[in-house]
Amino acid sequence: MSQHRISAHSAHLLVLFGAIAAIGLYAVWGGDGGAGDLWPVGLATGALCRVPARARPGALAALFAIAVLTMWWGGRPLDVAWGLAAGATLGSWVVWRLTCGPEGQWTRLVSDRDVLRFIRASISGALLAGLVAGATSAVTGWGSPALVGLATGVAHLACQLVVVPFFLRLQDRPSLASAAETAALWVTTVAVTPLLFASGQVPALVFLIIPTLVWGAMRVAPRQALWQVSAVSTVGITMTMLGYGPFAYGRDQLGLGGYAPNLFAELFIIACVLAVAPLLLNVGQQVDSARDAVAEDDNLNQIMESALAVAVIGTDAQGRITFFSPGAQRLLGYGLDEVLGRSTRMFHDPAEITAQAEALGVADDFDVVMQVFADIPRFGAGRDLRYLCKDGEQRTHATSIVRRIDGHGHTSGFVITSDDVTERVRAQESLVEALDAERRAVDRLRQIDQIKDDLLSTVSHELRTPITSIVGYVELFEDGAYGHLNARQLAALGRVTANSERLLTLIDKLLTLSRIQDETLSLVDEPVDLCEVVRTGYDLVANESRTRGLDVRLELPAAPVPFLGDAEMLERVVVNLVDNAIKFTPPGGRVAVCLTATAGETLLEVSDTGIGIPADEQELLFTRFFRSSLAKEQQIPGSGLGLSITRAVVEMHGGSLEVASSPGAGTTFAVHLPRRRGGRAPAAEALPQPNGSARRLDPVGPPRR
Repeated sequence: MSQHRISAHSAHLLVLFGAIAAIGLYAVWGGDGGAGDLWPVGLATGALCRVPARARPGALAALFAIAVLTMWWGGRPLDVAWGLAAGATLGSWVVWRLTCGPEGQWTRLVSDRDVLRFIRASISGALLAGLVAGATSAVTGWGSPALVGLATGVAHLACQLVVVPFFLRLQDRPSLASAAETAALWVTTVAVTPLLFASGQVPALVFLIIPTLVWGAMRVAPRQALWQVSAVSTVGITMTMLGYGPFAYGRDQLGLGGYAPNLFAELFIIACVLAVAPLLLNVGQQVDSARDAVAEDDNLNQIMESALAVAVIGTDAQGRITFFSPGAQRLLGYGLDEVLGRSTRMFHDPAEITAQAEALGVADDFDVVMQVFADIPRFGAGRDLRYLCKDGEQRTHATSIVRRIDGHGHTSGFVITSDDVTERVRAQESLVEALDAERRAVDRLRQIDQIKDDLLSTVSHELRTPITSIVGYVELFEDGAYGHLNARQLAALGRVTANSERLLTLIDKLLTLSRIQDETLSLVDEPVDLCEVVRTGYDLVANESRTRGLDVRLELPAAPVPFLGDAEMLERVVVNLVDNAIKFTPPGGRVAVCLTATAGETLLEVSDTGIGIPADEQELLFTRFFRSSLAKEQQIPGSGLGLSITRAVVEMHGGSLEVASSPGAGTTFAVHLPRRRGGRAPAAEALPQPNGSARRLDPVGPPRR
């Protein structure tokens, strides 16, 4: 198949070169010096467009040889034939080179740029051929150099403009004319052209053929219009050469000799081509634009018709409906015939327009509100607007209005797009109501919590005085102030004292926690030795460990650890942590209290091998009144306030409290305290000297968790 195509292409080229030789010989045969300018350079340029790149140098040589031989055999002197052949060959090469590009990549004639490039190339090739012909005339003395150059250049330009487009790729545009119209066009061309050229008395009549050419350029396919121009050109130049027509009449009266008839005929052909070619191109572009516009309209209509979830409404400049998409019909309930020509005002309740006008800060007028909607920058989903459906239900749509602008910059209409967001709006309103209810509930809970705190504080204050009085009277009974007591009575009083002290401890914790929450607890900052603080707190609760058989160890640095803080509150931290470790460690277990100091911080670690704390409960460990599930299961007494107070005191000293624990493996609390608070750090010399006695907290007795 490939070899067959190559053979066919080669055969076409041979036929083309044969036609060039035959037409070239006929054009110059028997001329008197005025016909050498009609050699077929257009076909030569077309041949260069068709030959492969590797064969183009050979084709140029063949064209030059054909030109020399045909002009010589046609009656030109050999030296003149050489010069005219060189001009014709070079001119054809220039037209090919500028039209098709260095690699022949521009073999098309479909755009304004292509037409301009082709016309410039044809003029350049004609100028070169005319200059070479004039120079040949001057060197050989054959004719007038100016006339030979002018006639050759004009003839080459006409030939290139008429013939070369047949070898280029034209617009793919079908004929717009019917078969009858096409037949009438060709009958007019074939019949009128000879009649106009046959009449030599009225030269202006020949220009009546141009409307026929324009008619063809606008209605028939591009290549057929070129054949029409070619037919007119062939008839015109042939009849002129035969002595007929306005250009042959009075040929000796213009001072151009034998060149005048053909010269004017060729100028007429150039005028016809330049009139038809741009029109031919523009019609094609308009047809393509119209076809693209129709395709875009079809695509847009298909998109609108398939977008059933979106309402699209088109209006004219006065707001009358001209388009109502299937989506709009589905969402609003109206049929197409029910809304066309009516105002979009029908979709909106007056109360909604009033509300929108107030929100936008404009006059309460429908047209004004819609104009503001159209001027809103189109970002996001659009502005919410309530629509009145056919069934009377009002639905909320996210609405955008786009203004359509015509070619004169005037508003030609509007495009309204909307999406039903009623459910979203309702959900948002429900969410707002729920959040408002939750906020009110939180405020109420906060008030209840404050009432509870106030109640606990009041009750604690009121209970502390009578319980203290009870403890005092019990001590009087134990001292024998009211008579001798036996062992059973003393044991009963001991239980009363122990429980009273537990109540006093609980009351003290409640009061301390209340002061912390009210931010009325103030620290007494003074230089303290953390070693002494830890030792004092440890001594307050360590005695209980001996009765339970626990291995309790205290590790302190050899040197004092200065710290600026409240000694009493820090001792409370130590007491709470050590007491918890002892309380939650079974008999035979271990408790370790270790204090270490570095340049940046002081670390107090209290670890035990007790029951531990579940991982999911450790986040709640410092919450007021919280007690772990393991402590409840084993019925270990406690109030759930100690750790809450401990963390608050540590944080008031600029520190932090961490916990690491797992059930059955024990617990470790780590207190991190900075060595400097507020940019200050006490010197060791400023510490109080120990007196060998341990500080006791008020109230007396180990705190409980």
